[in-house]
Amino acid sequence: MKEVELLIIGSGPAGLCAAISAASSGAKVLILERSFKPGGQLIKQTHMFFGSESQYASHRGVDIAGILLDKVKEYGDSIEIMLNATAVGFYEDNVVTVLKDEKEYFKIKAQSVICATGAYEKSLAFPNNDLPGIYGAGAVQTLMNVYGVRPGDRVLMVGAGNIGVIVSYQLMQAGIQVVAVLDAAPRIGAYLVHASKLARMGVPILTSHTVKEAIGKDCLEAAVICEVDGSFKPIPGTEKRFDVDVMCISVGLSPLNELLAMRGAAMKYVPQLSGSVPMRTESCETSIPGIFVAGDASGIEEASSAMAEGYLAGLCAAAKLGHVPVDFEQRRQEYLSQLEGLRSGPVGDRIRAGMKISQL
Repeated sequence: MKEVELLIIGSGPAGLCAAISAASSGAKVLILERSFKPGGQLIKQTHMFFGSESQYASHRGVDIAGILLDKVKEYGDSIEIMLNATAVGFYEDNVVTVLKDEKEYFKIKAQSVICATGAYEKSLAFPNNDLPGIYGAGAVQTLMNVYGVRPGDRVLMVGAGNIGVIVSYQLMQAGIQVVAVLDAAPRIGAYLVHASKLARMGVPILTSHTVKEAIGKDCLEAAVICEVDGSFKPIPGTEKRFDVDVMCISVGLSPLNELLAMRGAAMKYVPQLSGSVPMRTESCETSIPGIFVAGDASGIEEASSAMAEGYLAGLCAAAKLGHVPVDFEQRRQEYLSQLEGLRSGPVGDRIRAGMKISQL
């Protein structure tokens, strides 16, 4: 059994920032990453970030991943990243079981743990939704931006939130036709600065529409959509058919925190945070002392918030281990202030309400 001081599960924006913050306080950190490459969702994101300088505004996600990894390297042996390593169990005494390279199985015992496991994509139910050619938006980003593979030639995007609109634009940049973007809601959820790019390129954005069925034998050949009423029920006679070889589903994310539930952390379903989340303190500590959470695992937000939460969780987890820097309170208040700013305004109303419900 491998013993470590601080274990961080996940190397996305929250996990990397947590490692940097904890190591800067003097903690020894091991990061588990199930993929072959660290960076989480950042390595797929070619669009520029909003926010402030603290969250690398005007940088592309893939570049932010590089910046954070360069910072990780500055701490040398204080931060170890184990790739192709999936945490498959979380037990009493902070024992985490790991599957490495799909063949090696072993245990890690940690003094403290930060879960930064991110989120998973929600699906949409309709006939033939399992046909080859129907992807989640994250899968499309992985194909294009990580592996350089075109997913197809004609795409129907389902979901007009930020992810759906941004991925639609990335598809068009790759020379792929986006025939339409649709959303069941009466208005789009994406920032207008993103949606306006598609509008200028002639892509129709169809609100109050949903997918009625997918058509194809061995793979996707067409999609039938229809309008929905105020109760999101299909309106007969409004069907439209699009001949497409790709349907990209972007209907939201749910927190990925089964490990925390398995460990016995107090959980609560909070709609404002998009699913079941761990109850936690202002300092990101769960109901189990020494177990922390950061990023989308604690509620779906932007990557900017995940980074700020990561820094906060890393600072507080290190302090729990006895590594308390002289400027601890100043740094803690700074990260809390960053989060407050990122969650301000009408857009943050939902997040702030969810945080109150999930606070210990």
